[in-house]
Amino acid sequence: MADQSDVETALIAAAMEALYPQGLSGPSVCGAPVRLYRGWPESSALDADLAAGYVNITVFPEDTGEHNTTRYLPKWSNPAPITPTLTVSATADSVTFAGTAGPGQLAGILANDATYVYACKTGDAPANVAANLVSQIAANQAVQVANATITLPGVTRLIARTATTQTVFNQVRRQEQIFRLIGWCNDPSVRDAAMIALDSALAATYFLPFADGTVGRLRFRQSITLDRQENANLYRRDLLYSVEYPTLQTASLASMLFGTTTIGTVANAAISLTD
Repeated sequence: MADQSDVETALIAAAMEALYPQGLSGPSVCGAPVRLYRGWPESSALDADLAAGYVNITVFPEDTGEHNTTRYLPKWSNPAPITPTLTVSATADSVTFAGTAGPGQLAGILANDATYVYACKTGDAPANVAANLVSQIAANQAVQVANATITLPGVTRLIARTATTQTVFNQVRRQEQIFRLIGWCNDPSVRDAAMIALDSALAATYFLPFADGTVGRLRFRQSITLDRQENANLYRRDLLYSVEYPTLQTASLASMLFGTTTIGTVANAAISLTD
C-alpha cells in the first residue's frame, strides 16, 4: 500500500529524472551537482553544500496533514493475472517442466482420476519439482523420471498445469496531502534553471507512480520564492504539489489447478467432472 513515505520517494524519483534527463552519468539541467533527499536539511551540511556549489532539492510534507478524499465503497479488485515463471508441456504419457520455480507457484498433474500437486519452494529447479511430484505419483501407479520429465506408462488421461498466487487489493481509503519540494542554491540563475525544469516536469505528470503499482493524482498548488537577506548565499524556491493517493488492503488469492464440479445426479448418484 502507498504511504506518505512512498509518495516522497516517488517525488524524489520524478525530480531525479527531471534534473538528470541523461541519468546520473550525465550533467544536471542546471549545470551544478544536485543532492535530492527526503526531509529537512541539516543547517551545517546545507551550508557546506552551498559553499561547494551543490544544489539541494528536498521533499517535505506540509504540516496541514492529510485530507480524507474517500468516495468509493470498499471493493476487492483483482489486477492483471500474474503468469507463473514455471512452465509445463505435456504429451500423451509424459510432462516436462521448465522455467524457474519459487514460493507461491504450484505444479500439478492429473493422471487418470488422481491429482498430484506440489507447492514450490525457494531454490526449486524444474527437476526438483518433477522429483517431488514423482514421489506422490509412485504410490498409485508406475512412473519414471528423467531430469525434469515425468513419464507415466499406460496412462489414459494426463493433464499438467502450473499456477501462481495472485494478489488482490481493497481500497480502504484515499487521502490528499500537500508536499513541498524545495530548491536550495547558492546562485539565483542556478536556482531558476533547476526549479523551472522540475516544475515543468511535475506539471506534465498527472499521475505519480508508486513502488506498489498504484498511482497518485499530482496537482500544482503554489510556488514561492524566498531570497532572505539574512543569508546572502542562499537562494530558495518552493514548489507545492498535492498528491491524492490510495491506502490499500492486500491479500493473496489462492490458485487452483484442478477442480471437481457436480453436473447432475442419476438415481441419487452424483455425476462429477474433474479437471
